[in-house]
Amino acid sequence: MTPLHHLRAGIIGTGFIGPVHIEALKRLGIQVTAICGSSKSARKTAEMWGIPEVYGDYDFEAMYASPNVDVVHITSPNKAHVEQCLKALEVGKHVICEKPLGMTTDETALVVDAVKKGGKKGPVFAVNYMCRFFPAVLQMRAMVERGDLGKIIHVQGHFFQDWLLHQTDYNWRVLASEGGKLRAVGDIGTHWIDAVSFILGAKATNVFAHIETFHKQRLRPKGEVQTFAKVDPKTMVPYKVDTEDFGSVLLKFGKAKHGNADAVHANASISQVAAGWKCSLALGIYGTKGSVRWDLQQPNEIQVGRRDEPNQILQRGTPGFMEDVANFTDYPGGHPEGFSDAHKMHYRAVYEHIASGKKTPALFATAEDGHHEVKLCEAILQSSKSQGWVKI
Repeated sequence: MTPLHHLRAGIIGTGFIGPVHIEALKRLGIQVTAICGSSKSARKTAEMWGIPEVYGDYDFEAMYASPNVDVVHITSPNKAHVEQCLKALEVGKHVICEKPLGMTTDETALVVDAVKKGGKKGPVFAVNYMCRFFPAVLQMRAMVERGDLGKIIHVQGHFFQDWLLHQTDYNWRVLASEGGKLRAVGDIGTHWIDAVSFILGAKATNVFAHIETFHKQRLRPKGEVQTFAKVDPKTMVPYKVDTEDFGSVLLKFGKAKHGNADAVHANASISQVAAGWKCSLALGIYGTKGSVRWDLQQPNEIQVGRRDEPNQILQRGTPGFMEDVANFTDYPGGHPEGFSDAHKMHYRAVYEHIASGKKTPALFATAEDGHHEVKLCEAILQSSKSQGWVKI
């Protein structure tokens, strides 16, 4: 296997998530050789992280031409993803693309076709559904597959945030033209759905959804700002909101890769206006022998429920929450691992897959997975409009 530090990364995007990628790669010892974004922010990010090549004016094609970039990380706004993915694949670069893969299934189908065209020897392509790489998610996946919980009956949970609670909270994701027509469910809800799909080993096949926009009108800065930046409301201007603040989604999952989670029913509540919840991806998997519950805000603990035995709290790095995830956790029990560590483990898995010539397991989300999530988003929009079940 080629050593990971022989692979070199180029990053497109300098907002909130771009530096998350950079930090995780640095922790893995992978060289980040190039950064692409607006001229000012790209230079600032390069200086902060010691990145030698800077490509301003979002000139990603110039970055792709660099012989010092092997893997491209696309962390730009959603509307740019597909074009940047296709160009990267065209010139033979491996790709890790932020979710969603694209704005519509017509677009994302082009990426799926381009990846297939590359064949077994073509570039590796991953979509950044990094919640798969929380040790707890991997542990629950192993428990379901092994049959520890018996036959899975149903799944329930939520993904709650409050960062868009106020009328003055603004980010480009609020605009359908920038992020897509589905915002809360598309941005964070798909993380919940993908994590559940990964745990069950099955894809969602049908949805029944209802979405709502609480702030019909919001206020925005006159220019673009960084996510979570504070802006004086007196300097803001009103605009009509064309994306949802929260929603409820029922899902039916199809046949699983193993026999323990076929035709499972799930329900999720999604909100970006839930006061007090900063990033709570919570889910419960309920089976005939027992259940498991987990919340991203307490990422190192899993609650195990039994009917006729005492309930348990499993802690990462201790028996029952150790052996199954040994390759995806680096620190002993009691030394917390969380959001940034899940990113690190995701990129480690992708880069090991590249370095091994695609011989390691591809646990990460593929272009086809990303395409399916966009199909799911379109079905959710259709379901909310028609007030009925929609097949994906």
